[in-house]
Amino acid sequence: MILRMAQNIHPDFESFVSRGSKELLLNQRSTVLWFTGLSGSGKSTIAAKLDHFLSQNGYLTAVLDGDNVRAGINANLGFSEEDRTENIRRIAEIAKLMVNSGLITICCFVSPLASQRELAKKIVGAENFMEIFINTPLEVCEQRDVKGLYAKSRQGLIKDFTGINAPFEAPVNPTCEIKTQGKTVDENMLEAFAYIHKSIKK
Repeated sequence: MILRMAQNIHPDFESFVSRGSKELLLNQRSTVLWFTGLSGSGKSTIAAKLDHFLSQNGYLTAVLDGDNVRAGINANLGFSEEDRTENIRRIAEIAKLMVNSGLITICCFVSPLASQRELAKKIVGAENFMEIFINTPLEVCEQRDVKGLYAKSRQGLIKDFTGINAPFEAPVNPTCEIKTQGKTVDENMLEAFAYIHKSIKK
């Protein structure tokens, strides 16, 4: 049944208002800002600051965040490698739709494997994808442990937790690498903005 339905689906974007027209209306270039890093690295905090900063400066954004997405559209997925990859696939497809609507789309996901991030880039399109690596040492993330996840992982209560008993493959050549240690959230945010502003300005 699913296969038959898939064969009868014919995506149509040309009948609608073009991405270029929407970008012109919004006076911005749409793109995906893909924040990756360990849990507790500061991805969502920095992204939230950037979201407010962009809004205050006349940009229209959309935000896809790990916990929010898993509470809704991806609530049926677990944390196996297969489910994590499917989580990223769905997010990337949503982000692609948002980019085609002219939005600057901020995505905050651990996305621990290089293959997962490459999948997202392939779906969105490399020309629309900016990988922002929030580089915070594991020991600092553990000290923060706002959600108590590292402590539970150390106690064996959480299996396959990234950075403890599951790998995190740091980006080799990200668009932007933010080393957060010793800097304020505002400093980290402005550093990220300095990398992206030429790409989003119309």
